[in-house]
Amino acid sequence: MEPQHHILFVDDEHLLQNLFERLFTRHGMRVTSCSSAIRAIEELKNSEFDLVITDFMMPDMDGLELLSYIRQEYPSTRVIMITAHANVQHAVRTMRTGAIDYIPKPFATAELLERVKAVLESPKEARPATNGAKPRRRSSKSSGGKRVSFIGEHASIARLHELVDKVSTNKAPVFVQGESGTGKEILARLVHQNSDREGGPFVAVNCANLPRELVESHLFGHRKGAFTGAVDDMTGAFEQADGGTLLLDEITEIELPIQAKLLRVLQESEIQKVGSTDVVKVDVRVVATSNRVLADAMGDGLFREDLYHRLAVFPITVPPLRERMTDIPLLVDHFVDKYAVLYGLPGKRVSEQLMSQFESFTWSGNVRQLENMVQRGVLLSADREVISQADVFDSLFTDAWMGGGAENGASSSIEQVETIDDMERVMILHALDETENNQQLAARRLGISARTIRNKLKRYREEGHIA
Repeated sequence: MEPQHHILFVDDEHLLQNLFERLFTRHGMRVTSCSSAIRAIEELKNSEFDLVITDFMMPDMDGLELLSYIRQEYPSTRVIMITAHANVQHAVRTMRTGAIDYIPKPFATAELLERVKAVLESPKEARPATNGAKPRRRSSKSSGGKRVSFIGEHASIARLHELVDKVSTNKAPVFVQGESGTGKEILARLVHQNSDREGGPFVAVNCANLPRELVESHLFGHRKGAFTGAVDDMTGAFEQADGGTLLLDEITEIELPIQAKLLRVLQESEIQKVGSTDVVKVDVRVVATSNRVLADAMGDGLFREDLYHRLAVFPITVPPLRERMTDIPLLVDHFVDKYAVLYGLPGKRVSEQLMSQFESFTWSGNVRQLENMVQRGVLLSADREVISQADVFDSLFTDAWMGGGAENGASSSIEQVETIDDMERVMILHALDETENNQQLAARRLGISARTIRNKLKRYREEGHIA
């Protein structure tokens, strides 16, 4: 008998939870339900799931924030988004963030069941296409079987490849700097996979997305009863990564008291769980990343200089895409192949006009922005062989959430506002887009509080400005 597919269903409507459980259980699937994204994150840590189905509107984190977390921490886990606030803009943004499907409420149970079965029966990961010459790429297999590649032929990427080979042969910490979207996590995975720790775990923690009050617990673990809500013992990231590599993504977003504890862990190779007096030895290689200018962060007192020097045994900088524009055709071909296979579409190529526009774009969002645009083009070109300019650069996609309006020749959202309130809304939404919906980081960039952003977003939803 084939093993049951395991589905995680996330929705704060208990009647809908009951419906899902009955529906999918009758068809031989196992269902775990929870009412919040925070709870879903805990379930993901404790169990393996073939599919996550999540509502968009939830009381703590919304579905897009959960989707971003899953794409970061569990990249092979597929996600379907359901929502009662459906519109084209929201659908494109959801697919752009990495959802495998998007289903508006209300929906017919037969249609839902059919679409879920289709997702579960489809290949989990795309295999690279084999037509034509291959771009230069560094790749290897992790202990979990996932392959990663850093694509490019530019001189700066060639030097990066050489550096990865050298730093991978030991366990000293690595500090990777670079703008958002340049591929810092890919580089961290390559360091792990090219090392003698390849057979051990690779654990990635996005420090910017951790709830402030739970950072210490997520990193070091806690004992049952250590604080309100600690209903069970929890294994932290350092213990999970024992014998392998721990990626601390955007480490500069961790507050100073936790930075001091991190420094001690790096010096002593031991942790102490929250609520425990026991000391636990760990063997972990740390790779830290940041998109900040470290000199500014240390000068402003936001990041400890001694921690930086402890981490930056091997400081590496990933170049922005605008400094290696000759790599764009290689990256475009790779992403076209990736998403055509992922969505079961025929082989595709981009038009000469679209490639020319890609090669003249400023790419403030770097490789991630390019990948999102190619994914959009693959989806909207459907069964056509050629992806056109209109599939990617359309007036539909020039709002603040999509960014790049001024870059692609359209008038920017800032120029179209009429009131101070409009200007404020555009700036807040743009900051959230640039920080991948991280409210604390967006607030810091705008010089306001995260509470202000939450209140503004609630008002924008009530007024119908956003879904």
